[in-house]
Amino acid sequence: MFRTALRNVLAHKARLLMTVLAVMLGVAFVTGTLVFTNTISGAMEKSSAKGFSHVDVAVTAQRAEDKGNTVGKEARLTDATLKAARDTQGAGSAYGVVSGYAAVADQKGKLVGDGFSTKGGNYWGTDDARYPLKQGKAPHGKDQVALDAKTAERAGYKVGDQVRMSVDGPVLTPTLTGIFTTDDGNVSAGGSLALFDTPTAQALFHKPGAYDEIDVTAAAGTSQEQLKSALDKTLPSGQTETTTAQQLADDQAEQISSSMSSMKTMLLVFAGIALFVGIFIIANTFTMLVAQRTKELALMRAVGASRRQVTRSVLLEAFVVGAVAAVAGLAVGIGIGAGMRALMGTTGAIIPDGPLVVSPGTVVAALVVGILITMLAAWLPGRRAAKIPPVAAMNAVHAAPTAKSLVLRNTLGALVSAAGVAAVLYATTMSGDSGQAPMGAGAALLVIGVFILTPLLSRPLIALAAPVLRAFGISGKLARLNSVRNPRRTAATASALMIGLTLITGLTVIAGSVQSAINKMAADSVKADYVVAMANGNQLSPDVVKTLEKAPGVTAVSGLTNSPARVDGGTEFLTGVNGKTINQLAELPLDSGKFDVGGDRVVVDDKTAKDHGWSTGSTFTTHYEDDRPQKLTVAGVYEANEMMRGIMIDTPTLAPHLSADSGDMQVMVKTSGGASDATKDKLTKALGENPAIQVQDKQDITNQVAQIFTLMLNMLYGLLAMAVIVAVLGVINTLAMSVFERQQEIGMLRAIGIDRKGIKRMVRLESLVISLFGGVLGIGLGVFFGWAAGQLIGNSMSTYELILPWGRMGIFLALAAVVGILAALWPARRAARLNMLDSIKAE
Repeated sequence: MFRTALRNVLAHKARLLMTVLAVMLGVAFVTGTLVFTNTISGAMEKSSAKGFSHVDVAVTAQRAEDKGNTVGKEARLTDATLKAARDTQGAGSAYGVVSGYAAVADQKGKLVGDGFSTKGGNYWGTDDARYPLKQGKAPHGKDQVALDAKTAERAGYKVGDQVRMSVDGPVLTPTLTGIFTTDDGNVSAGGSLALFDTPTAQALFHKPGAYDEIDVTAAAGTSQEQLKSALDKTLPSGQTETTTAQQLADDQAEQISSSMSSMKTMLLVFAGIALFVGIFIIANTFTMLVAQRTKELALMRAVGASRRQVTRSVLLEAFVVGAVAAVAGLAVGIGIGAGMRALMGTTGAIIPDGPLVVSPGTVVAALVVGILITMLAAWLPGRRAAKIPPVAAMNAVHAAPTAKSLVLRNTLGALVSAAGVAAVLYATTMSGDSGQAPMGAGAALLVIGVFILTPLLSRPLIALAAPVLRAFGISGKLARLNSVRNPRRTAATASALMIGLTLITGLTVIAGSVQSAINKMAADSVKADYVVAMANGNQLSPDVVKTLEKAPGVTAVSGLTNSPARVDGGTEFLTGVNGKTINQLAELPLDSGKFDVGGDRVVVDDKTAKDHGWSTGSTFTTHYEDDRPQKLTVAGVYEANEMMRGIMIDTPTLAPHLSADSGDMQVMVKTSGGASDATKDKLTKALGENPAIQVQDKQDITNQVAQIFTLMLNMLYGLLAMAVIVAVLGVINTLAMSVFERQQEIGMLRAIGIDRKGIKRMVRLESLVISLFGGVLGIGLGVFFGWAAGQLIGNSMSTYELILPWGRMGIFLALAAVVGILAALWPARRAARLNMLDSIKAE
């Protein structure tokens, strides 16, 4: 039976080619994902581990927590702590670490390392072992800075130049005194690092006389664990925490692995979709091959082969096909992984150097996935083959299914579809997080149910195309009849395309609706002309508000400062605003009371008020970040949105309780002339043309949102393109094998007068009808799923409403048509070139 299976594979190489390609693409996607993510993770872990080569134990301040809440006083690491660490038995040396955000601009004023972390820190003394000097000398004083070599090269700076940069506010122009090398993983990944002397760094990063961390090296003969134990005994109990460098490296590796996990999961999901689509092709192919070999299989049964042996022979064929496809997919996937890494470099992304990682697990996964998927898809055709009675003498490929089997299939499909619709509709009544699981399960059931019902749906839907097909004469009529001759085959072929278009349409509907909701939210809730914020989302310097208040044409300014507070035993976040101007800058619909922020009066969003049982006039006690209590009164309750929510309090009331390094997250600005390019330029110049600070009007905000959604959609379209390509292979495969089956029929059509153009037109129209059938089903399901997901989103986004992208849906339907036309090129040409007499004689 093995020799028979192998002979059948070799005899049908051309017919199995598309199946091999489909499996190969899916396996390549899986392999490429694993190679790419493992390579990036390995390079980043190796790079980050180098950053801990000059420390054995790190000492950090311990936050004083109260009853499990995050609000409390944080201990400070001072020179006294540093001295105690240095004097600890077993310590070799110790130095204080100060870090913060520092944006470096290049010679043209553009931010260096855009999209990556841009850090600042302190250079310890005149010879810091962490940062060996490549050129120049260590920085000294507030007007000197040192840069890492990669940043200096990218920005075009050399020793002696004035460096344009910003920490959190006004632009600084210190002199570049030194260029250093570093193993910092952040720099290796494309970030930048600017170093000042320690007093300057402490002043710039709002930590006068304090450190973020104290790094201690062990003396000869002392292990990291021994040094950690000695420091725990020496340093003040309850104020510091110690961690070995090995633990830091392990934690960093785990963090990198976790961050890559989401990317790996997403890519593997799309690889799974491509493989799932490939299952239809495999099942279709083996079904057709079994049907074409009815006489052969019947003869095998007649000479003594059992049903199990026949099934096993089909599975052996699938094993060989899957193994070949898996090996080819593994090779292609390794190339894809290397290509994805190179592609990241061309897009401006910089990743650490490291070898291409092809782990044994990746090889095993490729082989298992390829072989297992192929054998599973071929199992049902193999089972059918085993049921062929020995007396079978005719090709049953066009035999109509029995009434019983059709009723059973349609009943099952209707029940599964109804269960899916019910689950999706039920999920729409739930909250966002709790409704995700039932909606996902319902969506899967509905797709399966529609697939089961597709043969039933094919006749009425394809019949709708009859008026159009009549215009093509006999070729159009034959194309329609051929497309419904074998509904199951048409269903499997169309379903492959349906799945891809379902996902593409659903994602487009959701993205467009969310973007519209955010645009509406910005227009309805923000009255300010401009919103000023740091490019990296960090806090702004207090100087920014002062500068903007004095800027020409500015009529109202309010910073937004976030601060944690303990309320009713839990943590809430207070938002400090300018109570005198906030009404001119924000418009939030009130449920009750009035928008009166000042003194001990606050306004609260409706969700927070409901959670605590507050209403207008209610009073509550808050413990601020410094743990001091104050009784506050609810002056009004407003409707929250994604842009503004929480407890709003007057900044003068909140400010005395803020830590020294607190700042505004955003500043809202109203101008006399409204938003214009000229006004934006004035504000930008007033802020010193700081590359780290963004000045955005409403249109800029909506454009930024649109850019994010466009980037996300384009990425998802690219990933789903693999499923569409596999679907195209399925259409080609089905048509090619269908042409082979109908050689005699095509020969007869040629004999009675249909020319080669007519034959080509018939095959092309059949392909077009099947593809459009799958496209209509996919777009319809995608719109339904987009609507259902929108109901979940709408529960937490009041401005959400369904937006149907008619233009894009038209493009998707046109894409389905193009798929049909392209997929038919080779089968149509093959059909037209068949020899008339040979075809009539063919069995």
